[in-house]
Amino acid sequence: MSLEQAEAAYDSEPDEARRLAQAVFDDKSTAGDAKDKEGALVLLGRLAAKKHDAAELQNVIRSSQAYLTVIAKAKTAKLIRRLIDLFGDIPGSSRQQVDITKEFIEWARTERRVFLRQSLETRLIAFYLDSGNHREAIKLVETLLKELRRLDDKIVLTEVHLLECRAHYALGNTPKAKAALTSARTAANAIYCPPNLQNQLDLQSGILHAGDKDYTTAFSYLFEAMEGFSTQDDPRASQALKYMLLCKIMLSLPADVTSIIQSKLAQRYAGKDVDAMKAVAIAHENRSLSEFERVLQTYKSELSQDAIIKNHLAALYDTLLEQNLLKVVEPYSKIELEYIAQSVQQPTREIESKISQLILDKKLFAIIDQGSGCLEVFDEPQSDVTYDVALDTLKQVGQVVDTLYAKAMKL
Repeated sequence: MSLEQAEAAYDSEPDEARRLAQAVFDDKSTAGDAKDKEGALVLLGRLAAKKHDAAELQNVIRSSQAYLTVIAKAKTAKLIRRLIDLFGDIPGSSRQQVDITKEFIEWARTERRVFLRQSLETRLIAFYLDSGNHREAIKLVETLLKELRRLDDKIVLTEVHLLECRAHYALGNTPKAKAALTSARTAANAIYCPPNLQNQLDLQSGILHAGDKDYTTAFSYLFEAMEGFSTQDDPRASQALKYMLLCKIMLSLPADVTSIIQSKLAQRYAGKDVDAMKAVAIAHENRSLSEFERVLQTYKSELSQDAIIKNHLAALYDTLLEQNLLKVVEPYSKIELEYIAQSVQQPTREIESKISQLILDKKLFAIIDQGSGCLEVFDEPQSDVTYDVALDTLKQVGQVVDTLYAKAMKL
């Protein structure tokens, strides 16, 4: 029995492959090669993941504990991380993934394997973020950071600060997110930063700059991230591309969206995500609310499941609605609210609420007549500068008098 036979049976006879791999892993003879045992263990995990059996994968990982105590610590960390990553191939297995990670964190603590425990705790924070459990993630980050600062492990420190940034940004705490990203970059600058980690830093920087509406700077960071992820065949390259297209849409540059999509690098990631962003760009160029809403419905999963895209498109929709309302209202001195609603194809109540906001923001000078259901529009009031000029003149005269008085006192 050999690992090669088990590998050969992986696609055609998974049950036979499982039996052979188990036999290689259970081999207690001195001839049992450590490399073969590790390969057999990973193969058992891959077979469980292929079958989408999270419980079986948990059992495979648990059964490895006795073996992990006798191999090198560096190999242990690499092997456990690789096995836990296999849960990513099993839909709906996030709970089992978190459970087994917690189990091995306790095991690492008992075995006094500090590096492994820190590595698994970093993974656990990422799992919490992916499942939306941001407060638990921040709680674990705070505990881990205290330890990492004492040990001065810059690589792990950079990763944890980056996760901290993501958690705070997801909770809407932008100042803390920026502080965490600055700390991550400071730690990364002190060492050789691995390309994958550098790409993640660029991606997060782009997201934060986009949140500040600095879309030009955000685009440059996202472009760097996409190029980096692309060279490593990382699927996050498509995410960076989406955000790049979003920046161009928010800058009202639909022509740039088309040219980016047609570029050789972007064509590698062509799909529904890119089609969705292209459709948004066209709707924005046409300044059509109804078309924009149709795009949001057609590409609901691509545009609504990503919180960052969703938030920016909500702001874009608000801007489009505002522009359409001002365009409809502009030629009139008095206009029915119902007519405005029909013109922009939106509910009357929503239009009334938006117009009230425009009046309060002094973007529209008008009043709403609730009795007649009309909007009375006024010309923009022209400010009389005479009063301000007179005040400024008096101020200057006062300064002259004060200067003359000071000179007179010296005589």
